[in-house]
Amino acid sequence: MFIDTADISVKAGGGGDGYISFRHEKFVDRGGPDGGDGGDGGDVVVVASLNQNTLAKFRYKKELTAQSGKPGFKQKKHGKSGKDLEIILPVGTSVISKDGDIIADLVEDGQKQVIAQGGKGGFGNAHFVSSRRQAPRLADKGEPGEELELRLELKLIADVGIVGLPNAGKSTFLSSVSNAQPEIANYAFTTLTPNLGVVDIAKDKSLLLADVPGIIENASKGKGLGIEFLRHIERTSVLLHLIDIYQEDIKEAYKTITKELAGYKIDLTKKPQVVALSKAEGMPEDMVKDRQAELAKVLPKGTKVFVVSAVSGLNVRELLFALREAVDKQQQIQQVEAEESDQLPVLSLPENKSGWQVNRKGKKLVVTGQKIERFARRTDFSNDQAVARLRDIMKKMGIIHQLQRMDIEVDQQIVIGDPKIGQFDY
Repeated sequence: MFIDTADISVKAGGGGDGYISFRHEKFVDRGGPDGGDGGDGGDVVVVASLNQNTLAKFRYKKELTAQSGKPGFKQKKHGKSGKDLEIILPVGTSVISKDGDIIADLVEDGQKQVIAQGGKGGFGNAHFVSSRRQAPRLADKGEPGEELELRLELKLIADVGIVGLPNAGKSTFLSSVSNAQPEIANYAFTTLTPNLGVVDIAKDKSLLLADVPGIIENASKGKGLGIEFLRHIERTSVLLHLIDIYQEDIKEAYKTITKELAGYKIDLTKKPQVVALSKAEGMPEDMVKDRQAELAKVLPKGTKVFVVSAVSGLNVRELLFALREAVDKQQQIQQVEAEESDQLPVLSLPENKSGWQVNRKGKKLVVTGQKIERFARRTDFSNDQAVARLRDIMKKMGIIHQLQRMDIEVDQQIVIGDPKIGQFDY
């Protein structure tokens, strides 16, 4: 079954907790703390593979979780780190956050990218030994791994995308020139799933063609198969626009497809197009010329209209060479644009990870900031020494001074980030 979209949730592994332990060995007086650190949690990694061609396996398996790190142990033994979870996806898959941001775009076989980072393991009490704190009875908690709600979208990677109204002869053309075997019927019928086919033109020249489901009016607004098919021609270099030569109004057929391509979230009419009238076998030559002339009235000036027949092979070879030439030209342009964009410097301000804010919400004071929230996530709030250490950190960062300026009262509750992260009384 061909499935090209899937919604999943991923969770990276949490870090293991640090361990509180003291050496208890015979003849070793005051052996000191020897609690080990917890292991790091596993990352969630997406991997592109040409051996996959559908997202069907994610239809029912919606929750994917990496392995968590193990807690530390006595004798300064570190916990084992969790294994990364590798998610194998077809080449051409985009990983999109619930906010619509593209987290990963897999376009090459073997490409890997971390999409959710595992939590760091907590420090054991051996880590906190100092001249002032010689017998610490505190240890860090492991950090939780990242959790994300994601959408997977598979977009076929092909040189040429074949577009046209239903029954324009797209599948017949693809099956006649390539090794693809799309479903074909002798009635008004449209392909329901995209098909890929490789065409060998010459010794060292080939084309990868994608036949997408037929386009109907208002498809870009969701009618019929909607944008489900348009997604698969986003990555193509060139579009082959096939129009049935026996279409009652070929000008309107061309306008309908062009309108839908322009109405997509990305204006697909900006892609180079090659236009061809299909199913020309048996039509008299004078009628063919009339059809060409009629269509030329709505085409951009200088556009050549091919007249082809997939059944008889009429002008098919000439059309394939024209497509190969258009693809080569477009890929050269894209390569130049990519090289120029790489040369442009990207200037941005560095992220201030130490920044923080204090806001009053009702009777509570809420402290937010990347660095302080991370310390809070690692703090065991049931351990008085751990909470005291967090207070010391807040004092060094200037947060306690700000709380005092805001007239904080004794026993007033302080929340750091989300209440789930940590809260304690002043």
